[in-house]
Amino acid sequence: MDETIVLDDIKMADETRIKNIRNIGIIAHIDAGKTTTTERILFFTGKLYKIGTVDEGTAVMDWMVQEQERGITITSAATACVWKDKNINIIDTPGHVDFTVEVERSLKVLDGAVIVLCAVGGVQPQSETVWRQADKYNVPRIAFINKMDRTGANFYKVVEDMHSRLAANPVPIQIPIGAEGNFLGLIDLIEMKAIIYKGEDEKDGFEVTEIPADLKKQASQYRHDLIEKLGEVDEVVMSKYINEKGLYPQEVRDVIRRATIAGKIIPVFCGASAKNKGIQPLLDAITEYLPSPLDIPPVKGINPETEEEVVRKPSEDEKFCGLVFKIKADPFVGKLAYARVYSGELKPGEYVYNSNKDSKERIGKILKMHANKQEIIDKAQAGDIIALVGLKNTTTGNTICDEKNPVILETMHFPEPVISMAIEPKTKADQERLGIAMNRLAEEDPTFKVRYDKETGQTIISGMGELHLEIIVDRMLREFNVGANVDKPQVAYKETITRQTRAVGKFIQQSGGRGQYGHVVMDVAPAQKGAGVLFESKIIGGSIPREYIPSVEDGVIDAAQNGCLAGYPVTDIDVKLIDGSFHEVDSSDIAFQMAASIALNDALKNGGSVLLEPIMNLEVTTPDNYMGDVIGDLSSRRVKIEAINDRPGLKIIRGLAPLSEMFGYATTLRSLTQGRASYTMEPSFYQEVPKNIAEKIVELSGRAASKKESK
Repeated sequence: MDETIVLDDIKMADETRIKNIRNIGIIAHIDAGKTTTTERILFFTGKLYKIGTVDEGTAVMDWMVQEQERGITITSAATACVWKDKNINIIDTPGHVDFTVEVERSLKVLDGAVIVLCAVGGVQPQSETVWRQADKYNVPRIAFINKMDRTGANFYKVVEDMHSRLAANPVPIQIPIGAEGNFLGLIDLIEMKAIIYKGEDEKDGFEVTEIPADLKKQASQYRHDLIEKLGEVDEVVMSKYINEKGLYPQEVRDVIRRATIAGKIIPVFCGASAKNKGIQPLLDAITEYLPSPLDIPPVKGINPETEEEVVRKPSEDEKFCGLVFKIKADPFVGKLAYARVYSGELKPGEYVYNSNKDSKERIGKILKMHANKQEIIDKAQAGDIIALVGLKNTTTGNTICDEKNPVILETMHFPEPVISMAIEPKTKADQERLGIAMNRLAEEDPTFKVRYDKETGQTIISGMGELHLEIIVDRMLREFNVGANVDKPQVAYKETITRQTRAVGKFIQQSGGRGQYGHVVMDVAPAQKGAGVLFESKIIGGSIPREYIPSVEDGVIDAAQNGCLAGYPVTDIDVKLIDGSFHEVDSSDIAFQMAASIALNDALKNGGSVLLEPIMNLEVTTPDNYMGDVIGDLSSRRVKIEAINDRPGLKIIRGLAPLSEMFGYATTLRSLTQGRASYTMEPSFYQEVPKNIAEKIVELSGRAASKKESK
C-alpha cells in the first residue's frame, strides 16, 4: 500500500478524533444548578447508573467532604462522557465567589461553556463575574435557563436580563411550554416541534409531538425572530429565507454553530435539571453548537530562546505542548497536575520540559479523571484534558512542552486576597505539619497566600473570603491532621505611596575579615491600580554589576511585604534602580538585598504612605417593605448605593461596600428582614481608607505588635 495514502488516512483519523471533542465548562451563580445539571448529563450519557443529588450529599461531582456537608461546589471537578459519538470533557465549576479562581483557570483551557441561569433569580452577580471571565478568554457559550419548575420562574425575563445585564445577544432556540408547576416541556424552534415530558422520573422520558394550538402563534413569532437574528449575523441566511421562503433545519443549525463559535450570538435553552427535563436537548446543543479544538484559533505562545511568537495547531503531528491549569494534592499518588494538551502526543515515562522554570520532569502516569476517580490511560493527545502524576516542580500556569521545541503559553492572572487571619500551631508537632499543609494548599490554590508578620511574629493566611479561609482551616484539620488556633478573620489591607520620592540604601559592615558593602539609589513612585510591585533597573555603565541586580529586586520585594504604617503588604509602586556603588571585595548578594530593603523602607516613610482597603460589589435582594431599614443599615456601613432595581415584590439594591464594614452582615440582614432578604458580595477594587479610620487601624496594629513583644 502507498505510504502517502496510509499517512493521509492517519491524518484524517486524527482530525476526526479532534473534531469530535468538546471541552466545556459548566459555569453559573451559586445555587443555579450547575452540579445537578452535570449529574443529569452524566446519567443520560450512561456515565452514571444512579443519579446523585446535591441536597443529599451524593452528587458525584461534589466529592469533597466539605462540599457534601455544605451542599456547594468548592473545587472544579473534571469528568468525561460520550453523546452521539462526541467525546465531551466537562469541568463543573463552583458558583461561590470565594472560589472564583476555579472558574478562571478552567475557562482558560476550555473551548466552550454552558452558563446555567436560574429561571427565578435570573442574571445574578456571580453570573456577571463568570460572564466577564468567559469574555476575557473569548470562550463561546450557550445558556441553559434552569429551574423552570420553580415558583416565580420566568424564561422571558431571564432572556431580557441577559440583554441588559450581560450586554449579550441571547437567541432562544427553545421556548418553554408552561412554567412553575405547569412546566410540561419545550418547543424546538428549529424543527418546530413540541417536546412533552411524561413525568419526573428519568425512566418516563418524553415524546416529540405537534406544537399545542394555543402556542403556535407565539412559536411562529419566536421562530421568525430566530431567523431574523441569524440574518443579522449571516447575510446568506436572510437572502435564502426571503428568496426561497424557508431554510432546512440543518442549515439553521449550521448558521447557529458558526455564529456561536464567532461569539455573535448566545443560543438559549431551558429546562428543569432536578426533574430531568431539558437535558437531552441540551446535550444535543453542546455537541452541535459548541466548538471542537479545530474550530477555535490555534494556541499561541513565545519561544523562550528567541522570544518570537510560536503557533501550535491542535494536531498529533505537531510537537507536544500543554498548559497545567490546576494542581491537586492526592492521598494516593501525591501530586496531580491537571493539564490541557494543545498539540502533539504524550506517553507515560516520557520527559517533558517546563519552559517557565527551565527544568525537565518525567511523566509517571497519565490519568483521565472522573471527579475524584482515576482511569489510567496509555497516552494523551491534542485536545485532551488529563491529569499527570510525577510533576514535582510544576505549578499552576506552567507550560510543559518538547525540550527541543520550547514554547511558553500565556499564563493566568489571579485576584489578590481580601481577607486574612492569624494562625498558630497548638503543639511542636503541629508546627511541622502546619508548614507542610500550608505549602500544599498554597500550591493548589493561587488565591491562598501565606506570609510571616515580622512585627507580631505571627503566620498570616489570606484568601478570597470568610468561607474560603474556613474551608482551608477545615482541610488543614481533616486532611493534614493539624491542630491550630486561629484568630477572627481580618481585612487584608494594603499600603501604597502617594508621591514620588528618591531613596538611598547603604549596607556597610566591617568586622575583621571580609565585610559587607551594598549601596543603591532608587526612584519610587505610585503605580497604576492593580500593578503590584514593579521593578526596573536603569543602571548604565556598571555602577552596580549586573549579577547584583536580581538581589536588589529580591530586597525590594521582601521589604514590600511589610509597609511602614501598620505592617501590611505594599502594592502599586514603581521602583526604578538608578544608581549605586559596589566594593570589589566586600560586595555580595546579601549586602545589596539589605541595601535595597533599607532604601524601600526609607521611600515608604517619605512617600506619603496610605492604607488601602478592599471594596466589594454588593447586591441585596429584599422584599419591598424592608427597603428603608436595609438602606439605612447599608448607609451606616459606608456603602455607596449605585442602583435600586425592581422585581415583582422585591427591590435589588446594588452598591460598593468596604469589606471591613460587612463582617456579620448576614445576621443583621436576617434580623432586619425576618430572614426574607439575601445578599451576595464579591471583591471589586482597593481604595484609600478614610483618614479617621486609617488612624485607628494604625493605632490598633501598633498595640498588637507591642503586646506580642511583651509576651
